[in-house]
Amino acid sequence: MSSRLHVSPGNLSPACTAFLLCDMQEKFRPVIKHFPDILEVADRLVKTSKILQIPLIVTEQYPKGLGSTVEELDTSHAKGVYAKTKFSMVISPVEEQLGRLPNLTAVVLFGVETHVCVEQTAIDLVTRGLDVHVVADATSSRSMMDRMFAFERLRQAGVIVTTSEAVMFQLVGDKENPKFKEVQALVKNLAPTSGLCSEL
Repeated sequence: MSSRLHVSPGNLSPACTAFLLCDMQEKFRPVIKHFPDILEVADRLVKTSKILQIPLIVTEQYPKGLGSTVEELDTSHAKGVYAKTKFSMVISPVEEQLGRLPNLTAVVLFGVETHVCVEQTAIDLVTRGLDVHVVADATSSRSMMDRMFAFERLRQAGVIVTTSEAVMFQLVGDKENPKFKEVQALVKNLAPTSGLCSEL
Protein backbone atom coordinates (compact mmCIF):
# COMPACT_ATOMS: atom_id res chain seq x y z
CA MET A 1 0.00 0.00 0.00
CA SER A 2 1.19 3.48 -0.82
CA SER A 3 2.16 5.83 2.00
CA ARG A 4 1.31 8.99 0.05
CA LEU A 5 -1.47 11.33 1.09
CA HIS A 6 -3.89 12.44 -1.60
CA VAL A 7 -7.17 14.20 -2.12
CA SER A 8 -9.95 12.20 -3.78
CA PRO A 9 -13.55 12.91 -4.72
CA GLY A 10 -14.48 9.68 -2.94
CA ASN A 11 -15.48 7.47 -5.83
CA LEU A 12 -16.35 3.84 -5.08
CA SER A 13 -16.35 0.88 -7.42
CA PRO A 14 -16.56 -2.82 -6.52
CA ALA A 15 -13.28 -3.64 -8.28
CA CYS A 16 -11.33 -1.13 -6.21
CA THR A 17 -13.01 -1.39 -2.79
CA ALA A 18 -12.73 -3.51 0.34
CA PHE A 19 -15.13 -3.65 3.30
CA LEU A 20 -13.70 -3.68 6.83
CA LEU A 21 -15.94 -4.79 9.69
CA CYS A 22 -14.50 -3.67 13.01
CA ASP A 23 -15.12 -5.57 16.24
CA MET A 24 -18.89 -6.18 16.15
CA GLN A 25 -18.64 -8.57 19.07
CA GLU A 26 -21.03 -10.05 21.56
CA LYS A 27 -19.71 -8.30 24.67
CA PHE A 28 -20.24 -4.90 23.03
CA ARG A 29 -23.95 -5.56 22.45
CA PRO A 30 -25.24 -4.24 25.80
CA VAL A 31 -22.93 -1.22 26.06
CA ILE A 32 -22.75 0.33 22.58
CA LYS A 33 -25.34 3.03 21.94
CA HIS A 34 -28.05 1.88 19.49
CA PHE A 35 -26.30 -1.45 18.92
CA PRO A 36 -29.40 -3.12 17.36
CA ASP A 37 -29.58 -0.32 14.79
CA ILE A 38 -25.95 -0.44 13.72
CA LEU A 39 -26.18 -4.24 13.65
CA GLU A 40 -29.09 -4.08 11.21
CA VAL A 41 -27.16 -1.73 8.95
CA ALA A 42 -23.92 -3.71 9.27
CA ASP A 43 -25.87 -6.76 8.13
CA ARG A 44 -26.93 -4.91 4.98
CA LEU A 45 -23.33 -3.99 4.26
CA VAL A 46 -22.04 -7.50 4.87
CA LYS A 47 -24.70 -8.84 2.50
CA THR A 48 -23.81 -6.18 -0.07
CA SER A 49 -20.17 -7.24 0.03
CA LYS A 50 -21.24 -10.78 -0.79
CA ILE A 51 -23.65 -9.77 -3.56
CA LEU A 52 -21.13 -7.48 -5.25
CA GLN A 53 -18.17 -9.77 -4.51
CA ILE A 54 -16.32 -7.08 -2.61
CA PRO A 55 -13.63 -8.40 -0.27
CA LEU A 56 -14.69 -8.36 3.38
CA ILE A 57 -12.15 -8.34 6.21
CA VAL A 58 -13.26 -8.77 9.82
CA THR A 59 -11.47 -8.16 13.10
CA GLU A 60 -12.29 -9.06 16.69
CA GLN A 61 -10.78 -7.16 19.62
CA TYR A 62 -9.43 -9.63 22.19
CA PRO A 63 -12.12 -12.25 21.43
CA LYS A 64 -11.08 -14.38 24.41
CA GLY A 65 -12.53 -11.69 26.66
CA LEU A 66 -14.99 -9.87 24.39
CA GLY A 67 -16.46 -12.77 22.44
CA SER A 68 -16.78 -13.48 18.74
CA THR A 69 -18.52 -11.46 16.05
CA VAL A 70 -22.26 -11.47 16.74
CA GLU A 71 -24.02 -14.43 15.18
CA GLU A 72 -26.48 -12.28 13.22
CA LEU A 73 -23.67 -11.29 10.85
CA ASP A 74 -22.84 -13.99 8.31
CA THR A 75 -19.16 -13.38 7.61
CA SER A 76 -18.53 -16.82 6.11
CA HIS A 77 -17.46 -15.21 2.82
CA ALA A 78 -14.89 -12.93 4.51
CA LYS A 79 -11.27 -13.06 3.42
CA GLY A 80 -10.44 -13.53 7.07
CA VAL A 81 -11.57 -12.96 10.65
CA TYR A 82 -8.59 -11.79 12.67
CA ALA A 83 -8.13 -11.49 16.42
CA LYS A 84 -6.27 -8.42 17.59
CA THR A 85 -5.21 -6.56 20.70
CA LYS A 86 -4.09 -3.45 18.83
CA PHE A 87 -6.93 -0.95 18.55
CA SER A 88 -6.39 -0.28 14.82
CA MET A 89 -7.50 -2.99 12.42
CA VAL A 90 -4.25 -2.40 10.51
CA ILE A 91 -2.43 -5.45 11.80
CA SER A 92 -0.11 -7.68 9.76
CA PRO A 93 -2.69 -10.19 8.43
CA VAL A 94 -5.07 -7.39 7.45
CA GLU A 95 -2.27 -5.54 5.67
CA GLU A 96 -1.41 -8.78 3.88
CA GLN A 97 -5.01 -9.18 2.70
CA LEU A 98 -5.19 -5.57 1.52
CA GLY A 99 -1.86 -6.01 -0.25
CA ARG A 100 -3.36 -8.86 -2.30
CA LEU A 101 -5.88 -6.43 -3.83
CA PRO A 102 -3.82 -4.72 -6.56
CA ASN A 103 -6.58 -2.33 -7.63
CA LEU A 104 -7.54 -1.25 -4.12
CA THR A 105 -8.15 2.49 -3.76
CA ALA A 106 -10.95 2.67 -1.18
CA VAL A 107 -12.09 1.06 2.04
CA VAL A 108 -15.59 1.06 3.51
CA LEU A 109 -15.21 0.87 7.29
CA PHE A 110 -17.87 0.24 9.95
CA GLY A 111 -18.29 -1.20 13.44
CA VAL A 112 -17.21 -0.18 16.95
CA GLU A 113 -16.02 1.86 18.67
CA THR A 114 -16.11 5.01 16.55
CA HIS A 115 -13.58 6.96 18.62
CA VAL A 116 -11.15 4.11 19.24
CA CYS A 117 -10.74 1.21 16.83
CA VAL A 118 -12.66 2.73 13.90
CA GLU A 119 -10.92 6.10 14.19
CA GLN A 120 -7.44 4.63 14.55
CA THR A 121 -8.05 2.24 11.65
CA ALA A 122 -9.31 5.03 9.41
CA ILE A 123 -6.33 7.27 10.12
CA ASP A 124 -3.89 4.41 9.52
CA LEU A 125 -5.53 3.68 6.15
CA VAL A 126 -5.66 7.33 5.06
CA THR A 127 -1.97 7.58 5.91
CA ARG A 128 -1.38 4.65 3.55
CA GLY A 129 -3.04 6.56 0.70
CA LEU A 130 -6.46 4.91 0.68
CA ASP A 131 -9.83 6.63 0.50
CA VAL A 132 -11.71 5.73 3.67
CA HIS A 133 -15.50 5.82 3.87
CA VAL A 134 -16.81 5.43 7.44
CA VAL A 135 -20.46 4.40 7.46
CA ALA A 136 -22.10 6.56 10.13
CA ASP A 137 -25.28 4.51 10.50
CA ALA A 138 -23.26 1.34 11.05
CA THR A 139 -20.76 2.81 13.51
CA SER A 140 -21.18 3.71 17.18
CA SER A 141 -19.58 4.02 20.61
CA ARG A 142 -20.52 3.63 24.26
CA SER A 143 -20.70 7.43 24.48
CA MET A 144 -22.50 9.59 21.94
CA MET A 145 -20.14 12.46 22.73
CA ASP A 146 -17.17 10.27 21.82
CA ARG A 147 -18.97 9.22 18.64
CA MET A 148 -19.79 12.80 17.62
CA PHE A 149 -16.27 14.12 18.11
CA ALA A 150 -14.77 11.06 16.42
CA PHE A 151 -16.66 11.90 13.24
CA GLU A 152 -15.35 15.48 13.45
CA ARG A 153 -11.81 14.19 13.92
CA LEU A 154 -12.20 11.78 11.03
CA ARG A 155 -13.38 14.51 8.66
CA GLN A 156 -10.37 16.60 9.67
CA ALA A 157 -8.16 13.64 8.72
CA GLY A 158 -9.70 13.41 5.25
CA VAL A 159 -12.08 10.53 5.92
CA ILE A 160 -15.47 10.50 4.16
CA VAL A 161 -18.29 10.11 6.71
CA THR A 162 -21.24 8.66 4.81
CA THR A 163 -24.30 6.38 5.07
CA SER A 164 -24.96 2.78 4.15
CA GLU A 165 -27.44 3.56 1.40
CA ALA A 166 -25.11 6.11 -0.21
CA VAL A 167 -22.32 3.51 -0.25
CA MET A 168 -24.52 0.71 -1.56
CA PHE A 169 -25.95 2.69 -4.46
CA GLN A 170 -22.60 4.21 -5.35
CA LEU A 171 -21.16 0.71 -5.63
CA VAL A 172 -24.08 -0.48 -7.78
CA GLY A 173 -23.80 2.63 -9.91
CA ASP A 174 -26.56 1.92 -12.43
CA LYS A 175 -30.10 0.59 -12.38
CA GLU A 176 -29.02 -1.71 -15.20
CA ASN A 177 -26.42 -3.36 -12.99
CA PRO A 178 -27.45 -7.06 -12.84
CA LYS A 179 -27.06 -6.95 -9.04
CA PHE A 180 -29.24 -3.83 -8.63
CA LYS A 181 -32.41 -5.62 -7.55
CA GLU A 182 -30.60 -7.71 -4.95
CA VAL A 183 -29.04 -4.63 -3.39
CA GLN A 184 -32.25 -2.61 -3.72
CA ALA A 185 -34.07 -5.30 -1.74
CA LEU A 186 -31.72 -4.69 1.19
CA VAL A 187 -32.75 -1.02 1.39
CA LYS A 188 -36.45 -1.50 0.73
CA ASN A 189 -37.04 -0.42 4.32
CA LEU A 190 -35.19 2.70 5.45
CA ALA A 191 -32.21 2.07 7.69
CA PRO A 192 -32.92 2.83 11.36
CA THR A 193 -31.56 6.10 12.69
CA SER A 194 -32.93 6.24 16.28
CA GLY A 195 -30.62 8.53 18.23
CA LEU A 196 -27.71 8.27 15.81
CA CYS A 197 -28.74 10.93 13.34
CA SER A 198 -29.07 13.75 15.86
CA GLU A 199 -25.52 13.14 17.04
CA LEU A 200 -23.74 13.67 13.71
